[in-house]
Amino acid sequence: MQPFTERNIVILTGAGISAESGLDTFRDPDGIWAKYDYRRVATPEGFAADPDLVHEFYNMRRREAAKCAPNPAHAALARLQREWPGGFLLVTQNIDGLHEGAGSTDVLHMHGTLSGGLCAACGARFTGPAEMTTASVCPACAEAGSVRPDVVWFGEMPYGMDEISDALAMADLFVSIGTSGTVYPAAGFVRLAKEAGAWTVELNLEASGAHFDTIIEGRASETVPAFVERLLAAPDGRL
Repeated sequence: MQPFTERNIVILTGAGISAESGLDTFRDPDGIWAKYDYRRVATPEGFAADPDLVHEFYNMRRREAAKCAPNPAHAALARLQREWPGGFLLVTQNIDGLHEGAGSTDVLHMHGTLSGGLCAACGARFTGPAEMTTASVCPACAEAGSVRPDVVWFGEMPYGMDEISDALAMADLFVSIGTSGTVYPAAGFVRLAKEAGAWTVELNLEASGAHFDTIIEGRASETVPAFVERLLAAPDGRL
């Protein structure tokens, strides 16, 4: 791996980092979208057509996520955030809370969170109930029937794009962990990081095919702790 001389790190995580905690991925042959029609459960149109179905889909996912615990990859990234002396931004496409469960703070959830609620009437975002229904009431405007999961659906703009773009423009190291490399805008982050002069690294079960400078294949629970160890042992930025 080549040396990098500055200190700003941006990390992107996807479904692959949580798969080892027992959560299904989305785009694998036996993933979530092989079992459910995303148009019915993950679009504004699907919610308008059948909100009960959408609420039950996300209630089920909350129940499944509650059974899972962070794995060593999540713990390693929390350690990196605590000990890294420079700039650090952890961006995740995951809507579970496993990064926070491992001790990470200020995680940018670009696709929202399972634990969040969003009011379609007033736009308020809040911590939602464990079970959300069409009878759920917005705590900000008291509107009933307007509450939906605070999850970014197909056709909607991910959260935090300005902050992510600014961080990538200043990044010296960009690391992608457990992502398919096919979902935009996240799939374009490696290009933006390269344009800014960052060294780019992919850690994945199998290489995504995107053009990273360094590719490390293997289970996230093994590769991420080893990578973090090497990174923290290189105070001069030479890995």
